[in-house]
Amino acid sequence: MIKVHIWDLPTRLFHWALVLCVLGLFVTGKIGGDAMNWHFLLGYAALTLVLFRVVWGFVGGHWSRFVRFFPTPGRVLRYLRGQARWEDKAGHNPLGACSVFALLILVAAQAATGLFSYDEIAYAGPLSGIVSDHAVSLATSYHKGWGQPLIIAFVSLHVLAIIVYTALKHGLLWPMIVGDKMLDADLPSARDTVGTRLLALVVLAALVGAVFALVHWGNAQGTAGFGG
Repeated sequence: MIKVHIWDLPTRLFHWALVLCVLGLFVTGKIGGDAMNWHFLLGYAALTLVLFRVVWGFVGGHWSRFVRFFPTPGRVLRYLRGQARWEDKAGHNPLGACSVFALLILVAAQAATGLFSYDEIAYAGPLSGIVSDHAVSLATSYHKGWGQPLIIAFVSLHVLAIIVYTALKHGLLWPMIVGDKMLDADLPSARDTVGTRLLALVVLAALVGAVFALVHWGNAQGTAGFGG
């Protein structure tokens, strides 16, 4: 067995930060009231994290790049037939990759629709004032309606898969904590240096600034808050 560094620190921090954000959003959304102030902030944070992962999917560590685990038909078929190569399952296996992309899309959709939502009582997304009432209604319907159960369903499926793979001794959880994975193949390790971590910090800072600027601009149009 060979120890291979699969997940760089920025990818690991992204993963656990998004877990905390999603949990926090669910709790604060159900509590309502003053907790909505935290809901707004966590929504902005979740949007920033998803945008970071998209950028990091192109410039991040070897196994964090989308090109390394994108679930092409060939990779999926090889995996389902039990013919997967080690590089197909060193990081995210093809089925896991489908789950990852689905979750990123769903969280992005939830965050984006929150920007345009309005609860008709006290809270409005910062961009709800720049679109039509019909658009706000559609965004609110998704954000408060079937968008939530979709995320809950996929998160539950993701957790179930981790439990099953852990039971089958295909370690998924521990590598996402420490970064390393024991493999039977000598594969490239993810670059995880001071330089790459500084790059991640610069990317994150730029995205925080961009999301802050977007929210500030929206609020300046006469709206406030993040859809409940």
